[in-house]
Amino acid sequence: MVTSSRFCTRSLLHESLDCLLIDKIPGRQNDRKTLLGELNWIFTAVTDTIAWNVLPHELFRRLFRQDLLVASLFRNFLLAERIMRSANCSPVSYPMLPPTHQHHMWDAWDMAAEICLSQLPALVEDHNAEFQPSPFFTEQLTAFEVWLDHGSEHKKPPEQLPIVLQVLLSQCHRFRALVLLGRFLDMGPWAVDLALSVGIFPYVLKLLQTTTPELRQILVFIWTKILALDKSCQVDLVKDGGHVYFIRFLNSVEAYPEQRAMAAFVLAVIVDGHRRGQEACIEAGLIHVCLKHLHGSMQNDAQTEPLFLQWLCLCLGKLWEDFTEAQIIGLQADAPSICAPLLSEPQPEVRASAVFALATLLDVGFDSFRDGVGGDEECDDDEKSRAEIVVIIKSLLNIVSDGSPLVRAEVAVALARFAFGHKQHLKSIAAAYWKPQSNSLLNSLPLLANINGSGNIVSSHVGPLIRVGNDNSAVVRDGRVSTSSPLATAGVMHGSPMSDDSSQHSDSGILNDGISNGVIRHSRSKPLDNAMYSQCVLAMCTLAKDPSPRIATLGRRVLSIIGIEQVTKSVKSAGSSARPGDPATSSPTPSFAGLARSSSWFDMNGGHLPLTFRTPPVSPPRQSLLTGMRRVCSLEFRPHLMNSPDSGLADPHLGSSGVSERSLLPQSTIYNFSCGHFSKPLLTASDDSEELLTRREERERFALEHIVKCQHSSVSKLNNNSQIASWDTRFETGTRTALLQPFSPIVIAADENERIRVWNYEEATPLNGFDNHDFPEKGISKLCLLNELDNSLLLVASCDGNIRIWKDYTVRGKQKLVTAFSSIQGHKPGVRSLSAVLDWQQQSGYLYASGEISSIMLWDLDKEQLVNSIPSSSDCSVSALASSQVHAGQFAAGFVDGSVRLYDIRIPDMLVCATRPHTQQVERVVGIGFQPGLDQGKIVSASQAGDIQFLDIRNQRDTYLTIDAHRGSLTALAVHRHAPIIASGSAKQLIKVFSLEGEQLGIIRYQHTFMAQKIGSVSCLTFHPYQVLLAAGAADACVSIYADDNSQAR
Repeated sequence: MVTSSRFCTRSLLHESLDCLLIDKIPGRQNDRKTLLGELNWIFTAVTDTIAWNVLPHELFRRLFRQDLLVASLFRNFLLAERIMRSANCSPVSYPMLPPTHQHHMWDAWDMAAEICLSQLPALVEDHNAEFQPSPFFTEQLTAFEVWLDHGSEHKKPPEQLPIVLQVLLSQCHRFRALVLLGRFLDMGPWAVDLALSVGIFPYVLKLLQTTTPELRQILVFIWTKILALDKSCQVDLVKDGGHVYFIRFLNSVEAYPEQRAMAAFVLAVIVDGHRRGQEACIEAGLIHVCLKHLHGSMQNDAQTEPLFLQWLCLCLGKLWEDFTEAQIIGLQADAPSICAPLLSEPQPEVRASAVFALATLLDVGFDSFRDGVGGDEECDDDEKSRAEIVVIIKSLLNIVSDGSPLVRAEVAVALARFAFGHKQHLKSIAAAYWKPQSNSLLNSLPLLANINGSGNIVSSHVGPLIRVGNDNSAVVRDGRVSTSSPLATAGVMHGSPMSDDSSQHSDSGILNDGISNGVIRHSRSKPLDNAMYSQCVLAMCTLAKDPSPRIATLGRRVLSIIGIEQVTKSVKSAGSSARPGDPATSSPTPSFAGLARSSSWFDMNGGHLPLTFRTPPVSPPRQSLLTGMRRVCSLEFRPHLMNSPDSGLADPHLGSSGVSERSLLPQSTIYNFSCGHFSKPLLTASDDSEELLTRREERERFALEHIVKCQHSSVSKLNNNSQIASWDTRFETGTRTALLQPFSPIVIAADENERIRVWNYEEATPLNGFDNHDFPEKGISKLCLLNELDNSLLLVASCDGNIRIWKDYTVRGKQKLVTAFSSIQGHKPGVRSLSAVLDWQQQSGYLYASGEISSIMLWDLDKEQLVNSIPSSSDCSVSALASSQVHAGQFAAGFVDGSVRLYDIRIPDMLVCATRPHTQQVERVVGIGFQPGLDQGKIVSASQAGDIQFLDIRNQRDTYLTIDAHRGSLTALAVHRHAPIIASGSAKQLIKVFSLEGEQLGIIRYQHTFMAQKIGSVSCLTFHPYQVLLAAGAADACVSIYADDNSQAR
C-alpha cells in the first residue's frame, strides 16, 4: 500500500487515478497478457537490469540467478531502497549492496507503470475490456539495436541485455530478441561471456523445446556462439535432450549448408570427450545422418559448402574418438569408403578433417580390437572391419605428401595411432630388412618399390636411420607404465602438439611393444599385407624429413613408436645463427609452422568483401589467390577449447597413474583449430577490408602507370655507370638468387646455404636475415613473391624441391613460416640431385615445378594441392621453367638437351608444341622467358653454350632471331615483364643487355681501374617488374643494382 500511494503522489496520473484502484489491478502475476502480469514482468526486467549494471557479475549471479526466492527478495529490496531513501531512510542488506535508488532505469519503470495504469479505470469498469500491452519491451529492444549499431568491446556494455533475456519469454517479441541477441553474441567471446553472466543459458536451453520453424536457424547460431566459448554446456544439453534438436536441423534439407555446418559443430562439441553425449547421439542415429550427407555430397555434381563437409567429418571423428562401439558402427556402415573421396577435396581444412575422421577409426589398440570370443558372424564382422582399415591406410598413404601441413599433420597423427596398434608387425618389417652396413632403411626395403597409387611418397627425403633402445626397455609395475620409463618422457610424448619448440625435436624414447592404455596387451590381430606395412614405414620416414619443422617432429615421434630414430645433424648449431653482417642476432625457429590458415572459407567469401583486381592491358599480378595463406592467423593462436580438460591435448604433467593412450601419442589439432572459426564474427565484414582495398588500388595505379612507361619508353644504355647500389651480402658461397620488391626499394638475396638476407638499396641498410631451414643441403633455386598487391609472401624454393613460404620477412627477427611442402615427388632412378626448377603464376595461382623427374608438377597454392602431373614428353630433364604472366595456365620449359616446349594446361593435350632452337652446340637451357606483351608464343631461350634464341612458336618453329651473347659460359638470363629488354650473364664476369630486336644496349663488366666496381661470376639476374632496374648476383657475394638512364628510380 505504501508503494502504491508513493507512486500515485509522484505520478502524472495522481489527479485522474484513484489510489484505491491500485488494489484492484486485474490479472495474475504469472500471466503476462494481463495488467498485473505485465507490471510484474516489467518490474522483474527493470530490477534485473539495475542489479546487473550495478553489482559485480559474480554477486549478481549469486543473488539473482541461483535461487528464485532469494532473487525475489533482492528485487523487492531494490524497490524498498528507492521508496525508503525518498523518506530519508537507509535500508541495510547483507551482503551490502551499492546504492541503486537513483538509477535511470527507475524512470523507465515509472513511465511503463503509468502507461499500464492509465488503462486501469477502464479495465476495472469493464471486465471484458482488452488490455493493451506496454511498449516498454519494444522500446528497450530498439535501444539495444541502436547499441549494436554503434557499440563495441571497448565501450560500455549494453544495459538492456537482461531485458532482452526477459523478452525471450514472450512469443510476440521472441524472434526479434533472438536475432538481436545473435548479433550481439557474434561480436566476440567477450559478448558471449557477458550474455552468460546475465543468465542466458536456461532461456535458450528451454527454447530448444519449441517447434517454431522460424526460430531454428537463429537458435542454432546462438548455440554455436555459446559452445564456441564454453563447451561445459554439453552436459545440460544432453540431459535435456537438446542434441535431438540439432540432429533434426542437421538432417533438414531446407536449411542453408552454412547453418547445418553450425549444427554439426554444436553436435561435435556435445560429443567431444563426453561419453554420455556420444551414446545419446548414436542412439539418435547421428552417424548415419552424417554419412548420408557426406555420401550425398559426393553424388551431387554441385559444389557442397566446404564448411559443412568439414564439420560433418569433425563431428564423426569426435563421435568415434575413443569409443569402440561407435567405431564398429562406422566401419560396418562403410564410413572409410564414404570419407576417402574427401581426401581429394580442394580445401585443405576438408581434407584434414577427413583424415581426422578416418584416423579415429584406426583404434589405437587395434591388436585387441576383439576379445577373440565369438562365432562366425563376429569373425565376418572382424574381416569387414579389417578390410575397412585397409581402405583407410591406402587412402592415407596417398596424401602423405599433401601440399598442406595441416593435412600432413593429421596423417602423421593417424599413422601414429596405426603404428601403436600394429607396432609389432611394423617393427618386424623394419627389422627384417635392416642392414647396418647400408645405414639406410630405404635401401633395404624391397617391398617399398611396389608402391601403388599417386606416387606421393618421396623416397629421396628419407635420411639415415638407426634403431634405438630395445623392445623391453619400458618398466611395467602392477600392470602400469612407470614414469621412469621412456614412455613418460615429456620431451617425447607429452609435448603439446601446438608447440614446436626445441624440446619437441629430440625423440629420445620409444614405445614398448604391446603396451596400450598403460596395461600389457597381446597381439591378436591378423597382420595386414607386408607390402602395406612397408609402405607405412616409408610414409613415416617421409614425414620425418618433412620441410615443415612441426611435421618433421611428428614424423620422428611416429618412427620412435616402431623403434626407429632418425639421425639428423643440423649444419647450423644453435649458437651460430648470426652471421657477419646480419641485422638480427638470432633466427627464431618458426613455431606451429604451416597451420597458419584462416579457419574456413566462410570468412573468406561469405563474411569478407571480395578483393577483385581489374586486369590492366598487360597484366600485373591479378587478385591474391592465396586467400587462406594471405590472411594468416597468428602463429600464437590458441583456440579457447584447447584449454578445456577434454580437448584431447596431451598433459605435459601426467603422473604415473592414469596414463592414457591419448597422452602417449601425438594428438590431432584440426578440431581445436577449426573451432576458432566460430569464435570470430560471422555476420560482419572484417574491419581491415577497406584498408586492404585502398592499398590495393594504390598499388594498382602505380603498376599501371609504370607498365605504360615500360611499354612506351625507349630503353637507353645500361652499363657500369648505371649502377645505383651495391651490396656485399657476405654470403660465404656467393649469391645464388635474388629478387626485387615491386613497391618498395628492397632486394632479397639467398645463397647456397639457404641463408636469406633482405636489404633496402635506397637507404643502403640491411633489414633482415634468416635461415630458410635448419638442414640446408642443396641451396635455393628460386625466390618468388606471392600476392604482390597485398602483404606479399616470400616463396623460397630449395634445389631439392622443398617449398617454404614466409610472411613478415622484411621485419627483423619477425619472419614466420606460413607453410611448407615438397613440390617434387619421385625422381628418376640413380639421380642423386633433383636440381629443382620452378616458377609461380599469380593469375592462376599455380606453381610449376620440375627437375630430374619425367614430369612437371602443377600445384594450386590456394588449394595447397597437386592438381596435375604433366608428362614432360622428353627423356631429358627440365632445366628451366617460365610461366606466362599474361595468359593463365601457359608456361614454357627448357631441357638439358637444348629443346624447348610450350604447354597450356587449358587444352587436353597440354603440350602446345616442341622445338629445338639450340642446335649449334647441344647444351642445357639455362634460362627461358616469355617476351613482354600479349603475344602468347613469343619466347626467349638461352643455352649454356652462350646463344640466345628468339622464338615465335605459333607461327614458325624456327628461331627468328639469334644472339651469340657469350661463348660457352652463359649462366643467367632475365626477361623484363613489360619493357622490351633482356639481360644475360656469364661466368666471365660479364653482363650484356639487349633489346627484343637484338640490339646490344649495354655491357657491364669488370674494369681494371682503381675506382671500378668489381663483379664476380654472374650467378643470377632479375628485373624489377614495373621499372627498368636490374639486380645482378655474383659468385663473390656481391649484389649490384643498375638503372636505365631514363628510369625514374625510386
